[in-house]
Amino acid sequence: MSLPATSANESILLREDRDGVATLTLNRPAQFNALSEEMLTALQTALDDIGADESVRCVVLAGAGKAFCAGHDLKQMRANPRQDYYESLFAQCSRVMLSIVNLPVPVIVRVHGMATAAGCQLVATCDLAVAAESATFAVSGINVGLFCSTPAVALSRNVSAKQAFDMLVTGRFIPAAEALSYGLLNRVAPDAGLDEAVAALAADICAKSPVAIRTGKAMFARQRSMGLEEAYAYAGSVMACNMMAEDAGEGIDAFVGKRKPVWKGR
Repeated sequence: MSLPATSANESILLREDRDGVATLTLNRPAQFNALSEEMLTALQTALDDIGADESVRCVVLAGAGKAFCAGHDLKQMRANPRQDYYESLFAQCSRVMLSIVNLPVPVIVRVHGMATAAGCQLVATCDLAVAAESATFAVSGINVGLFCSTPAVALSRNVSAKQAFDMLVTGRFIPAAEALSYGLLNRVAPDAGLDEAVAALAADICAKSPVAIRTGKAMFARQRSMGLEEAYAYAGSVMACNMMAEDAGEGIDAFVGKRKPVWKGR
């Protein structure tokens, strides 16, 4: 299932907010939502805005048209054949990816059609990923003489080294079921049920304490780069601080009292 194609005069990135969920839709359907400079700039602005918006509890990243994202805009790249331009472009893209990682709320990527190269990098970068059964994934730069180095960073942090390197050096497309078995995806849904599956995951997150979710996302990302002892010491400190939050007290009291908690967000 794909989101409907949109008219040419609309923004290249759409935002819709509903019930605490901010949905960002890549909106270059004719170009398979390629990540042009302009698209990366729009994404960066939107992520910065969301990061400062405490009403947002979860983000969904989607694509309009027939595919999620085909990666970088190769035509734009070939029109600027300078190393300094390419270094600036890849640095811009890396900032967007890091902004997703550092966003205080979870980001769910909704994948239909194909997710290739930097589009697959987006999938690997997001906290959670739900794909349609018919979706396919590849880091296919190798097919045009370009090793997908920046996508490799995110990909190799999601799947095993051998699986990641296989994808990177062959450029082969893998189906959603295989991507799920690799650990690149959390869920695979029937094409007609993709939106329902994404909405259910987002609603599940929004039903939890916003303090716990924000605490957890930051903690989870940071501890992964630590050694075991350091990670436990850090996690213990974070958990102790979390216990002092009003939401933690409310949640425990609600559990003991066999009632639904009323989150205060503090």
